[in-house]
Amino acid sequence: MQLKNSAERYGVIAQLLHWSIVVLIVTQFVLANQAEEATSLLRKAQTLTLHKNIGMTVFMLAVIRLVWRWINLTPAHLPTVKAWQQRLADLTHWALYALILLTPLAGWLMSSAKSYSVSYFGLFTFPDLVAPDEGRYQSFKTLHQVLAFSIFNLALLHIAAALKHHFWDKDNVLRRMLPLKLRGDR
Repeated sequence: MQLKNSAERYGVIAQLLHWSIVVLIVTQFVLANQAEEATSLLRKAQTLTLHKNIGMTVFMLAVIRLVWRWINLTPAHLPTVKAWQQRLADLTHWALYALILLTPLAGWLMSSAKSYSVSYFGLFTFPDLVAPDEGRYQSFKTLHQVLAFSIFNLALLHIAAALKHHFWDKDNVLRRMLPLKLRGDR
């Protein structure tokens, strides 16, 4: 079990960060939907509190993931992958990183503008980033929704590309991000 990345595949730490963020982002979409459908204010507040906690977790994990990427080797593109696909993959990855950082930041700004504190599982409270202002709140709310929608769509493209590589091209692009027991390299 390799902790660090190699030229051929991602290490356990990169995999753990990747798949943790994936699970948490899926959870975020479920929680956002549950908050919208909540029939009581209490249930909505509880769901949004959990949504904010997980959002800040995603933000912190994304920062750690970026630092890990900068201090670690990134596996090279496979030689069978066309140059335009390599550029598109790189662009998609950096866009996902940006969205994974900016979406929780927009949520934090939205909460600050509404004067709703962002507590982290009751351990501490993040400082407000802006003064309360209803207009700013609405702008940050819209931005947060657009960014989340963008993550969703870009993630679908990312998933489709990974599945194309796995099932159509039959290469190791997907397998090198999978845990050792699941990958079954060809």
